[in-house]
Amino acid sequence: MAACAIVRAVSDAAHHEEEALGRSYDARLMRRLLGYLRPYRGATALAVVLIGASALLQLVGPLATAVALDLFVAPDDPAAPRAAVSRAVTVALDRLGLDPDPAAGLAAAALVYLLALVAGFGVVYGQGYLMQVVGQRVMADLRAEIFGHLQRLEVAYFDRTPVGRMVTRATTDVDALNELFSSGIVTLFGDVLQLVGIVGVLFWLDWRLALAAFAVLPLLFLLTFWFKVKARASFREVRVRVARINAFLQEHVAGMAVVQLFGREARAATEFSRHNRDHRDAHVRGIFYYAVYYPGIELLTAAGLGLVLWVGGGQTVRGALSVGALVAFLQYAQRFYQPLADLSEKYNVLQAAMASSERIFALLDTPPAVAAPARPHAPERVEGAIEFAGVRFGYLPGEPVLRDLSFRVAAGEMVAIVGHTGAGKSTLANLLLRFYDVDRGAVRLDGVDVRAWDLARLRRSVGVILQDVFLFSGSVADNLRLGEAGFDDERLRRAAAEARALGFVERLPGGLGAPVRERGAGLSVGQKQLLAFARALAFDPRVLVLDEATASVDSETERLLQVALDRLLAGRTSLVIAHRLSTVQRADRILVLHKGELREQGTHAELVARRGIYHRLYQLQYGRAA
Repeated sequence: MAACAIVRAVSDAAHHEEEALGRSYDARLMRRLLGYLRPYRGATALAVVLIGASALLQLVGPLATAVALDLFVAPDDPAAPRAAVSRAVTVALDRLGLDPDPAAGLAAAALVYLLALVAGFGVVYGQGYLMQVVGQRVMADLRAEIFGHLQRLEVAYFDRTPVGRMVTRATTDVDALNELFSSGIVTLFGDVLQLVGIVGVLFWLDWRLALAAFAVLPLLFLLTFWFKVKARASFREVRVRVARINAFLQEHVAGMAVVQLFGREARAATEFSRHNRDHRDAHVRGIFYYAVYYPGIELLTAAGLGLVLWVGGGQTVRGALSVGALVAFLQYAQRFYQPLADLSEKYNVLQAAMASSERIFALLDTPPAVAAPARPHAPERVEGAIEFAGVRFGYLPGEPVLRDLSFRVAAGEMVAIVGHTGAGKSTLANLLLRFYDVDRGAVRLDGVDVRAWDLARLRRSVGVILQDVFLFSGSVADNLRLGEAGFDDERLRRAAAEARALGFVERLPGGLGAPVRERGAGLSVGQKQLLAFARALAFDPRVLVLDEATASVDSETERLLQVALDRLLAGRTSLVIAHRLSTVQRADRILVLHKGELREQGTHAELVARRGIYHRLYQLQYGRAA
């Protein structure tokens, strides 16, 4: 029941973390996000300049239209009203002593309009390209930082954190930030600059008509506020449904063999259909808000343009406003409403980025509970003497697994660890490798507390072969080398031969270059164990820990492994953790653990003769005649 409660608590916590969106804007998080632009500040600054130039170029076209209409389409009536820009051009031409020719003037105005369009395209392209490149580089930096941090975290963190959540941090959450960097921050600046420029030009052309153009703004703001609230709730609901679908898929794909074995396909399909339907319905509700908002924006834009045409047209008929100014107003009004609609979409981008950055930085700010000291111990040579001195440790508070455990292993000695399930055998390897720190006492290697060692040097000195061998996607050589560039193929071949793995490796298509699928799919348990032995021989550790390394193989494969073990254990300090007593009878010493305490120790013959815990274990495996 306690285990079930822990599982439910972890699951609930995972869902709550995915559902929490935090604040729509957090200045502290934004400052931290902008810090990732620092290595690319040159490209970012250029993108800002380009988006500013684009906003200014957006103002040129309507002004050129006004000049063309006022000065060159209807130039015969000097008393007719003209737009402010037309009057400015007229004054400039008079000072230069030029008499504008209508045909040449129209050509010049059209050329200015065309050049503004071409230049606008160029700067928008340049800005978009730069920010997309910067966004991708920032995302690559952030993913590398997340993965690097995950590698520094202690094993206990991975025990309590679902794998799917960690993968989401480096993928989905990082992608949400990509949109902020590539099309959010800089384009938001451009939208604001464009709005300011249009407002200034409208008031310069005619302040009364400008007020008429802004009359629909209150309705536009109300519609945007409604959309913001509804879209935020919809965004949250869709995200929750996606998280639940991902969790369900991850669990059931990983456990598909069990689903099929117990005939749970129909029930699993029904349950997935429910999650899928909830996600679909949440998306449909979100689509409704978008379907209302954007046509609503178009309707209000049309109303604003109609109001400008009605008021401005009346002024033009009365001779108070030029045709050029009216046309320019209509163009500016249309360009004014579009950025306002875009700002709402930028709000959604910002909201998603804030939620994702909060979760990403929560991970990055998680300090490793196990870290090397400022001046770590990193000797060139390791002898391999091990000592557990008064060690007390528990994975959960108040539930000790080891209780004041003390023993020593001399350099080069082979010591076996046996005991019932839950006695604390595998915990010894975890503490020696400092995957966890002891609650009390000390674990020492060569007389130095492992907490004082350099972690990389410590773990390079201790090799571990587990019952469940983990192989990565790649080749056989990649799995033996594990990124160690100094290991040539000859060294790997020699290690495989000594581990009795070379025979089956050479039968694989490609030999050492043969592809290995995820988790070694396609290889037998015994073949994976032989590769694990070969990997340990290639790295040549001074201390070796075998944790049930032969428990899951048949007798014939075990004989092969025993031959490999003889070579592997020669001249090394070794801790052999095993249930099968046949694998530990040749040990120099056998330690018997029971409920986290050292109850017996001695050779196989001594412990059998003592007729204690070890003797009972031996009887259980080999019968009472033993």
